[in-house]
Amino acid sequence: MNTSDALHPIAEPAVANAWQLAHAELILGSYARLTGRALLEPLPDEPAAARAQRLYSAPFVLLSHDTQGDPCFNYANLTAQRLFEHPWAGLVGLPSRYSAEPVAREARQKLLETVANRGYTDDYSGIRIARSGRRFLIRAACVWNLLDADGRLHGQAATFAHWESAPA
Repeated sequence: MNTSDALHPIAEPAVANAWQLAHAELILGSYARLTGRALLEPLPDEPAAARAQRLYSAPFVLLSHDTQGDPCFNYANLTAQRLFEHPWAGLVGLPSRYSAEPVAREARQKLLETVANRGYTDDYSGIRIARSGRRFLIRAACVWNLLDADGRLHGQAATFAHWESAPA
């Protein structure tokens, strides 16, 4: 059993589930602890659920996956859903390896192993593939371990704001 099932959202972030607040806080907190930076600029007196909503609607891509042997996505913000051409229900639960072409999966696996050992990297670039088969190059991606305040691993997350079409 996954040790972080309670934190891994199933339902799409919405008002009814406080925008998957627990998972959003895990993402934001682990990013800040590992990188020393804020993923979202804090707003004065902002309620936590509003921050979680901003994360879901952010203009950058944000994805996370769980700790299974074949990790599956458990979070994808709206920008990620548009870029990968999948709605929430199409991305969440999908093995994250399917975000890379078969020839790029070995390099992706090495990246994940590096992050597992070092905590994060913020200079990853690589080819990814959308549902339609459209290929795109991501640049300057940050990939980090999702660690709670007690240091327990709940998976990994990735964010990037720069991508461009890649030749077919």
